[in-house]
Amino acid sequence: MAGVSPRPVRVTILTLSALLVLLAAAALWIGVRERDEQARADDRRAAIDAAGAHAVSLLSLHHQTVDADAQRILATSTGAARKEYEAGLDRLRKTTIANKVVQNGVLRAAGLVSMSGGTAKVLVVADVDIRWEGSKSPPQDRFYRWSMDLAKVGKVWLVSKAVQVA
Repeated sequence: MAGVSPRPVRVTILTLSALLVLLAAAALWIGVRERDEQARADDRRAAIDAAGAHAVSLLSLHHQTVDADAQRILATSTGAARKEYEAGLDRLRKTTIANKVVQNGVLRAAGLVSMSGGTAKVLVVADVDIRWEGSKSPPQDRFYRWSMDLAKVGKVWLVSKAVQVA
């Protein structure tokens, strides 16, 4: 190879190699950021879904399945909220069975207010249709709005506090 010195070829190869390494590092960095952002979005969605599921559990009761219904409420709660529900279970069970209550809850909306670390605050709007099996009383519609605090327990979001709001 007359006229071509090996030095410029080596410089060109080194430059191209360095550029390739930089491009690979940039692609990796972008991929990691995208994955992390998707994980945060999934976590936000999971907190909202957990609050909505809890609201529907609170409102969906049937006198024939009240024990299973109560277990759903407990399964979606933790901390002070769970203790409060546990304390009222006996009364809830007796009242639901005695009055032959049939309630069907419907989630209308839920939105994330804040999230930090393992806690979140979600606003929830849900409605319920209440009837009493065997009663001539007309069904009633009731409308509920909650501010729910959630805590991440393991990989699951659970309601730690539910306060009705106007």
